Amino acid sequence: MFPDLRTFIERLRRDGDVVTVEAPVDRHLEAAEIHRRVIAAGGPVLMFTNVIRDQGSGIRDPRSPFRLVTNLFGTARRAELAFGERPLRLIRRVVELAETLLPPTPARLWGARDVGLELLKVGTRKVQTGPVVENVTSEVNLNQLPVITCWPEDGGPFITLPLVYTTHPDRPAHNLGMYRMQVYDGRTTGMHWQIGKGGGFHYAAAEARGATLPATVFLGGPPALILSAIAPLPENVPELMLASLIAGARLPQVHGHGPHPLIASAEFALIGTVPPGVRKPEGPFGDHYGYYSLQHDYPVFNVHRVAHRTDAIYPATVVGKPRQEDFYIGDLLQELLSPLFPLVMPAVDRLWSYGETGYHSLAAAVVKQRYSREAMASAFRILGEGQLSLTKFLLVTDRHVDLRNFKAVLEHLLARTHPETDLYVFSNLSMDTLDYTGPAVNQGSKGVWLGLGDPVRELPRQFTASAPRGVTDVRVFCPGCLVVGGASRAVDPDAPARLAADVAFRDWPLVVLTDEPGRAAASSMNFLWTTFTRFEPAADVHAAERRIVRNHIAYSAPIVIDARLKPGFPKELSCDEETARTVTRRWKEYFPSTNVEMGDSEKADLD
Repeated sequence: MFPDLRTFIERLRRDGDVVTVEAPVDRHLEAAEIHRRVIAAGGPVLMFTNVIRDQGSGIRDPRSPFRLVTNLFGTARRAELAFGERPLRLIRRVVELAETLLPPTPARLWGARDVGLELLKVGTRKVQTGPVVENVTSEVNLNQLPVITCWPEDGGPFITLPLVYTTHPDRPAHNLGMYRMQVYDGRTTGMHWQIGKGGGFHYAAAEARGATLPATVFLGGPPALILSAIAPLPENVPELMLASLIAGARLPQVHGHGPHPLIASAEFALIGTVPPGVRKPEGPFGDHYGYYSLQHDYPVFNVHRVAHRTDAIYPATVVGKPRQEDFYIGDLLQELLSPLFPLVMPAVDRLWSYGETGYHSLAAAVVKQRYSREAMASAFRILGEGQLSLTKFLLVTDRHVDLRNFKAVLEHLLARTHPETDLYVFSNLSMDTLDYTGPAVNQGSKGVWLGLGDPVRELPRQFTASAPRGVTDVRVFCPGCLVVGGASRAVDPDAPARLAADVAFRDWPLVVLTDEPGRAAASSMNFLWTTFTRFEPAADVHAAERRIVRNHIAYSAPIVIDARLKPGFPKELSCDEETARTVTRRWKEYFPSTNVEMGDSEKADLD
């Protein structure tokens, strides 16, 4: 595998999958827009060698002394190459042994010797020195880094691929997570610790006693390090173990340069502290839901020392409407960790979270139904597991269906569900920090919809009735599900209840009301994004009738989901016109000797 970032880049360069941009490029918006157009076309890794960090500032040399690399994992092929096949084979083998090794016998233990030898390579090892400490200084100036600003209404530049390492103040447990870090000045950044994040738990424990939390931020290093920082691991599973497992070797660490050992092959290490009781406004920022996340107060990271390679490469990414790099990484991580789900949650056969919705907005599961309503026990188990607990809406069945084929999943569920007993909405719960569909930040609700057993209805496939009053468009998304256009929430707030009661829709189990019916019905990706990033179960699920039965709300079909944009909902991400014109005009200047296709960054992969 790849011991550091540059060996991965060199492999991609040999494959013809890296393009160097030598023309001057502004880190403010321009680099991000180039990246978005390239990734929209399935293009190569971008190595920027002439990044302008303070355009028009009048400083003597506005160029960053460091190279900027983006789009490292922006295709399925590159993400798979970064993983390799070994980790998946090993995890499947470990799961197999967990099911067959007990009770242990000499013959079974001997048969498992292959795993024992592999696991001896997992962990860290101490080394005397490494490339990351070729330069170590207390003269900190973060403005030298080519930190990009991605969207026109962003609060400023922010570090997009930081690997934030912390340890628990009370016990020997570490966390490696990826948290947005807005650069405030040459020595301080924000620390975007959302709810449910391991680093945030460490900080909360330190802050409770009035203590400062040491933190070390790595940039670059083995691709396995980046992947493991994103992985939705259980709280007490160390990310460095997964990184070592993916890399196939113990991770070398250099000691003695700060409170934490440094990953020897990292490009940069920012060594500092997060003081208790200090907050600073952070954001707004375009995020992976495809909208702006708003400004909120977050802890502050003070950088005391910087270590870096002499010719360090600064890695970055851009998030936005699907699909971006995080989509390819997220799907591969699910593939890698999927064999573990039945081990951790024995009644869960398969589980899939949909990157088109930002992952936390929607998941689906195939579970065992060995006794009546056991499926709900599995649903509760999923919603209580690590980062899966941030899932907003969960679809559950007990029969085989390809979870990655969303239309098939939805049709499968709608043919089997009894909404009166199978649809659950749980109010007054926490919600992903970046999801603004709830009544306040971090507040919202969850939904679980079961579709169990054999089909109970024949699903309609064509809409033949007359469109009711106020409906501007009716489209079939899949058998059993209609997409309906209508006036905005502000103009017609009562439309969902009226549509649910209308006889025109009585044969359709699900109706989605949207501002953009043509866009929503165009593809599964469009439907997922426009529906599940814009509705909250407690506020936006309606039905033809709702009754209280044994303190349960019994919903009668059709179920209407109001996916119209709420007043005050954050803006959809869009490049500013001046930057778009600049990038279009300069495209041949960026790529004078290589034919790099220009994709549609405004649409991304949406139709």
